[in-house]
Order: sequence, then structure tokens, then C-alpha cells
Amino acid sequence: MKRKATRTAIALSAASLLLPLSACGGTAEAGDGSTVTITVGYQSKTINTVTAGTLLRSLGYFEQQLNALHDGHTYKVDWQDYATGAPITAEMTAGKIDIGSMGDFPLLLNAARGKQLGRPTHLVSVTGYNLRGGLNTIVTAPDSKLTSLTDLKGKKVSTSIGSAADGTLVRALQRAGIDPSKGISKLNQQPAVGASALSAGSVDALSQFVAWPGLLTYQGKAKALYDGAQLNLPTFHGVTAREDFAKQRPAVLKAFLKAQAQATDYLNAHPVTAAEKVAKATGLPAEVVYLYNGAHGISTFDPAVKPQLVSALKQDVSVLKAAKLTGDVDVDSFVDDQYVKKALGSSYAKELAAAPAPSASEVWAKGAEKTASFKSPKALLAYVAGHKNGIRAAYVPDATTGTLWFADKAVWVADGDQLLPFVAPATAQAYITAHQGARTVSYADALRRAS
Repeated sequence: MKRKATRTAIALSAASLLLPLSACGGTAEAGDGSTVTITVGYQSKTINTVTAGTLLRSLGYFEQQLNALHDGHTYKVDWQDYATGAPITAEMTAGKIDIGSMGDFPLLLNAARGKQLGRPTHLVSVTGYNLRGGLNTIVTAPDSKLTSLTDLKGKKVSTSIGSAADGTLVRALQRAGIDPSKGISKLNQQPAVGASALSAGSVDALSQFVAWPGLLTYQGKAKALYDGAQLNLPTFHGVTAREDFAKQRPAVLKAFLKAQAQATDYLNAHPVTAAEKVAKATGLPAEVVYLYNGAHGISTFDPAVKPQLVSALKQDVSVLKAAKLTGDVDVDSFVDDQYVKKALGSSYAKELAAAPAPSASEVWAKGAEKTASFKSPKALLAYVAGHKNGIRAAYVPDATTGTLWFADKAVWVADGDQLLPFVAPATAQAYITAHQGARTVSYADALRRAS
């Protein structure tokens, strides 16, 4: 299975957990008990959950696994699409959604809310992750003069409180010596609202999760200020299930997780086709989907609940507590990997031990069904320079964090014969400071030098 290094996160505030409940049903049976409806909550545009949502739904693997149970029931799947994890948690704790997927910080709120209301939930598998935290990025306007986190002092910053993107912002500011509660003016906004605010100039920066930073950058509406992978703290998305549902229908949950594993295999074996499928279902550009979910994308996909991710989840609790969004969360009791272990069988140990492959430079040529990989960013530039009209997208990994980024949006540094890409100006400057003679060059100059 191909591997790729990866955050993620979904906006989830305490207030949003109190959203009105819709009139939908969780596990339900027909009057004769023969037809069972399984309700799955997912987030189509949170593309690091696609193996438990958008892609899985389009492939039909869950329905196939349910049909193979032959237990006397006819199963129907009710797929419910949401913009964030908050309404999924609200519906789960009301007994109306059986299985849901969301980011790491919303998962903790899912755990806390479930326990509070006597409807416990459990983390049963992982979808996409990045061991360094690259799923979250802080961006500014394309013409912004801001070049580092210290420049944010006294500025207006949009984020979604309770999301991992907010967690990245808080931790990054703290490391930069800025008090997150006093040093900036923080606006709690949904991603789309924050994106509009950035374009309108009513905020100076936006801290968000996949796929918003990549989308806005691709559209020319933003540029990166801070790469979340600089924190070197894992971020991920996962699958949560109601405890009562899991105990009542363990075979169904196992079927879901087997289907998720199939979707994961499909994504890793056919990354371009998978990106096109997700793009078609979500309206996102396929080039942006591939940035995160591609063969060497920011996100790695496998269902195993890795110890590094559980450890990161425990560290996230303090951030939510400081924001007064939750109290203590018993992460160990929330995590329950018994079902995914059964679903994956003997392959689970291999999945658990697998490490993401190193990032690589890739070109997606127009009309191509596969991307081409290059040994170095300079080699990619040389190819792009000779095929300027035939390139759909070009991707390069940050020289220090490994975070994949669009080649034409990266900050380029020339160091002797080397041409090195960086996601953000600050990481490029850090390299220049440590390497005498290195200097930033424009993308056009980098292409000229490579050719």
C-alpha cells in the first residue's frame, strides 16, 4: 500500500454542539424486522475523511459488505453529509447517527459530549493523518506584507474554535511568544466565512484545515504564512461509532471498517482516479484534492489506530480545556480498536507498523491518468520548463517539513546548484539564515535556472 506523509481538522465549537436535531433516524428496522437502515454521517468536503465518506460512498463498498452478511436482514445505508463534525456529534448523541467521521479535536468533543449525555462513543479507526501536522495551514491574502507569525501580533485572525486548525494557531503563536488570547484578535468563523473575510480584507490571516488552505492558494486567493508541520505534532481524522450501536450490531460495524479498508486500498492504488471521483462529488478542484490525498500527498491513509495518533489526541485535550470547550477527556476509554483489528485481521499489525513514505515531487500532465515523479524539485522544474502548456499541476515537498505544495505557489530558494521549495516564507528564511549564499528567487527564475 502506498504511503504519504500528513492534519486535519473540522470546526467544532461548544455552541455548535447545541444545534437543533434534524428529523433523521439512526439504526432503524422495518416493522417486520427484515430491513435495517444504517445512518452514516460524513463530511464530503473534509477530504481526509473520504475513505469513510465521499469515496467510500461512491464506490459502494459498504453496501456490498452489508449484502454479504446474509443474516436475514436487508440493509439500507442513509448517507448524511455535513459541513463540520458538530452536527454529526449532535445527531450521534441523540441516537440518530450510528457512524461518523471527523477530525481529532472534534473527536475529543464527540467523546466528551457522548459521555456527558450518557451516549458514549468510541474512536474505532483512522482515515487520513499527517505525523507532523501538515493538514493545517495559516494563510494570508496574496498581497499581504505579513511574512511570519510574529507579524500577526495585534492582527485579526479567523479560525474555527474547537478545530485542529485553531489548535495549530494557538500552539504556533505560543511558540512564537505571542499570547493566543491577548496577542491577536481571534474571530470564530466557519471556514467559508473566514475565506470570504480574508478576501474582503476584514481579517489579516486565516488558520484552517484541509482542504481550505490548499484551495484558496490554488485559486490565487491566499498564500501560506505558516506550515502546520512546523509543529511536528500529528494531526488526523477518524471514525467514531456509538457504543450501543457497536454492541448491538458488531457485524455491521465490522462490515463498515472492512469497506473502509477497501476504499483505502483503492485510494492508494488509484490516487488520480480517486481524486477525480472526490472532485466530482464535492465540486473541489481535483488538483487540490490530489495535493492532500495523492500518491505523495500531505495525508497518509490507513485505518490503523497508531499509538502516535492516540498520544497526540491526549495532548490536544489541554488545548480544548484552555478554550473552555471541554473538561478532562478519558482518551484511553474513548479509543476502541477491537473492531478494526477484527476487520483487518492479520494485516492489522502490518498497518500499525507501516510508516509514511517520503514525499516526492510530482507532475500531473494534462490528459494523464497517472502522475510522474521526479528525484528532486529541480528535476521537476526542468520538466515543467519544457512542457509549460502541458501541465495540469506540479507539486513539490517543503525542503524542511516535507509538506507537499503547489510548485508555482512555493517559496523558492537558490543555494548553489540546488533549488529548494518551501511552503512558507519563514521556513525559507530560516534555511537562508543557516546557509550562507542562499537566497530567495521567483518561480520564473527557478524555472529558468532549472532549464
